[in-house]
Amino acid sequence: MSLLVRRTGPLATVQDRGRAGLAHLGVPRAGPLDAPAAALANRLVGNDADAAVVEVTFGGLELRTDAGLWVAVTGAVVPVQVDRRPRGHARAAWVPAGATLRLGTPATGVRSYVAVAGGVAVAPVLGSRSTDTLAWVGPPRLEEGVVLPVGSSTGPPAPHDTPRPPRPGPLRLHPGPRADWFAPGTLAALCRAPYVVGEASDRVGMRLEGPRLERVRDGELPSEGMVLGAVQVPPSGLPVVLLADHPPTGGYPVPAVVEEDDLWRCAQLRPGDEVWFTPA
Repeated sequence: MSLLVRRTGPLATVQDRGRAGLAHLGVPRAGPLDAPAAALANRLVGNDADAAVVEVTFGGLELRTDAGLWVAVTGAVVPVQVDRRPRGHARAAWVPAGATLRLGTPATGVRSYVAVAGGVAVAPVLGSRSTDTLAWVGPPRLEEGVVLPVGSSTGPPAPHDTPRPPRPGPLRLHPGPRADWFAPGTLAALCRAPYVVGEASDRVGMRLEGPRLERVRDGELPSEGMVLGAVQVPPSGLPVVLLADHPPTGGYPVPAVVEEDDLWRCAQLRPGDEVWFTPA
């Protein structure tokens, strides 16, 4: 079985759970920015948790299948059509052979996830089928005309599942390893006023605009290891939350780290959205 990519929208990539354990070789993790949404899509079509899905940014994806299969779309809610007939969100839907699956534009959120029964079976690179948009390790971004192989189904589709409830409120922050490079009370300052998601935000990092953080030490750090969710502060004083495609090392100080369970919410924040933080 295979899928023919007819349109991609602004950005569509293949993502599985990523390349954990290779940071010491300079290889980013990658993987879905909204991991709970990708996991839900896989459960709905009967896949195991390691199956690769398509991450779609701002909708616009069109796929044509050469054989009938089950699909599920989760994450940012988009209009879903099979041969121009509407289908539901966050539930398994049958796509007949030769039919075209179309995703519209989300009214809210950014990233949607398309799972197919059997998973997207592109060749793994360094043990993962994830596309890393920083170093472009893994399969290339999807383009019109690309044919995606589909693996063998491993289980029956789920007729429904329990979507994860959104966790309201601010993103939780833990103290970072370099708080001493900033004025006292910097963690409290991060939590005092909202920031706004910047236009340059991507899979590497969520760039924020708002109050600048005051440093009390000059110079730069030697490059050191970075973790997912690290709040890195470049010389501009404007924080950047490192996401799935972040570099394994960096030279800017990190005064805080976002709680791992809150990071999926960064995947769905749009440029111009407000972001609030709170101590964990």
